[in-house]
Amino acid sequence: MTSPTDELPLAADFPAATHAQWQALALGVARKLGLAGDDTAAGEVDHLLATTTYDGIEVPPLHTRPARPAAVGAPGLAPFTRGASAAGPVVGGWDIRQRHDDPDPEATNAAVLDDLENGATSVWLRVGGSGMPAAGLAAALRGVYLDLAGVVLDAGAEFGPAADAWWHLVESSGVALDQVSGNLGADPIGWRARTGGRCGGGMGPTARDGGDSGPAAHEDSDGNAGDSGAGNGNGAGANLTADLALAARWAARCAAATPRVRAVTVDATVYHDAGGSDAQELGCAVATGVAYLRAFTDAGLDLADAFNQLEFRYAVNADQFLGIAKLRAARRLWARVAEACGLPEAGAQRQHAVTSAAMMTGRDPWVNLLRTTLAGFAASVGGAQAVTILPFDHRLGRPDRLARRMARNTQSLLLEEASLGRVVDPAGGSWYVESLTDALAERAWDWFTELERAGGITAALDAGLVAAQLDATWQRRAANLAHRRDPITGVSEFPNLGEQLPTRAPRPPEPSGGLPRHHYAEPFEELRARADGARVLLATIGPVAQHSARAGFAANLFAAGGIETVRASDNFSGRVACICGSDKAYAESVVDVVQALRAAGVRTIWLAGKPADIPGVDGYLYAGCDAAAVIRSVLHDLEVSQ
Repeated sequence: MTSPTDELPLAADFPAATHAQWQALALGVARKLGLAGDDTAAGEVDHLLATTTYDGIEVPPLHTRPARPAAVGAPGLAPFTRGASAAGPVVGGWDIRQRHDDPDPEATNAAVLDDLENGATSVWLRVGGSGMPAAGLAAALRGVYLDLAGVVLDAGAEFGPAADAWWHLVESSGVALDQVSGNLGADPIGWRARTGGRCGGGMGPTARDGGDSGPAAHEDSDGNAGDSGAGNGNGAGANLTADLALAARWAARCAAATPRVRAVTVDATVYHDAGGSDAQELGCAVATGVAYLRAFTDAGLDLADAFNQLEFRYAVNADQFLGIAKLRAARRLWARVAEACGLPEAGAQRQHAVTSAAMMTGRDPWVNLLRTTLAGFAASVGGAQAVTILPFDHRLGRPDRLARRMARNTQSLLLEEASLGRVVDPAGGSWYVESLTDALAERAWDWFTELERAGGITAALDAGLVAAQLDATWQRRAANLAHRRDPITGVSEFPNLGEQLPTRAPRPPEPSGGLPRHHYAEPFEELRARADGARVLLATIGPVAQHSARAGFAANLFAAGGIETVRASDNFSGRVACICGSDKAYAESVVDVVQALRAAGVRTIWLAGKPADIPGVDGYLYAGCDAAAVIRSVLHDLEVSQ
């Protein structure tokens, strides 16, 4: 009997398994499934079963411990891959940040107080434009203890007036400036990417206090001299000199008076929403951060203060391992920038992770609860200091009280019940996560250096380089979505045609005009909105056991576009039909079925099965086909209007 201190060798009586043995066994299974041929070598199975990310990173099917694992460092120390602080979330958890975009300050106030009383620790307010007016900040934050709850502004073009209103509110509240926390949300480069224009306007802090308003013009963050276009509020050609100068003045004021408040949010979600890959999002974020460092130090800000004024916002989706690796890689990249600047201790990046808006669906919105839980898990395990989980009804309009509660409680469950806040970097040392982090950081650094060679992020935006690269990724993603290689539960897979969607008040329109804003479900949701009662006949052949699989497959595919399927027994006659049966049944009687359907007036005939040369069949449904194209074709044949 072993003592409590002895190691229990559970596998001691079994011979050690080798990678070659696994390859041989996996190859056998792959051949049975038709994934490999008789001439496929065992050494090819790793590549055969691997998956490839949108950054071209090949993820192998099996991860084994390397002979000499690379040093992964320690939390709180450069390169900060394992976390920006040594304690991680163990001491106080992460910041549960709730988003509010209701333009009514009184309604916002009620929602903010409800959130803060029930688990949220900070608020994220959309101000200006179609959001809440800057003058409404005092009403929206009435009753909020500003020394306890952080306030993050998202004011876009109006960050100057919004920051001024916030500062006035703090001064009038009597709270000590060194006790407030949050972010003023200045991000003129991100606004340019999202809208194609500049922020413009807004009183700077030094100007309000009667101080020097700063130089009228200087080189922008990419080394380009300011021009007369600085006063132009629209167009990609408008320069950022005035906006960066205003952001620099606010950064200087925060650095001097509010050590827990940052002036700038580097919002990389704009690149994610445009369809970009993880490495493209990271590379754009680093390039934007570097541009702000240049602008702030050119304006006279100390380099350490310039680093400290930046918070980075990233999107995380339901791919939990890529989300974990993304946040870890982001810290490594920013640590490399700090090292290159000669200030490695400043490289502990402050991160705000937001569950992806692009992955949210308007159809079957309850499934969004699963998506956001996975994304929230990735955000917390990845080491983000602040996390926002979007409510499940995000795509339907302004969330109701229940939706906000569920978003809060998802984080509370992960933090308190799943105990994710009790472990520092739980993914550290996992060879899968470490290798994925390394590969993602390398791809992102390559993209960052390409942007720098192009003259910096603003020059790359103006030249169309960023838009072109993001669109190329989106086209590949859109093809995978259309072919359902990237399935969306409740939309492209297992849709519920009979669902009753919750009704919500419309949310303010999102800013637009620059990079596009995509949703992964958009092709199918647009088609489904068009269908409106369209029906297709399923012509089944043989007993149920012989046609049920293909009939179910066809019904699921058509339902993804809102098309109802009916059986021949329903006495349905229409324009489009789909034949479903076994290969044997097709060989014996499909020609007769085609003729009977034509005689009944059916104009277009599909067949569930792999493409074959069958007379009278117009198209085929099979795993991997372009489902969106099939649905568009069917709606056209059914004469459904655009």
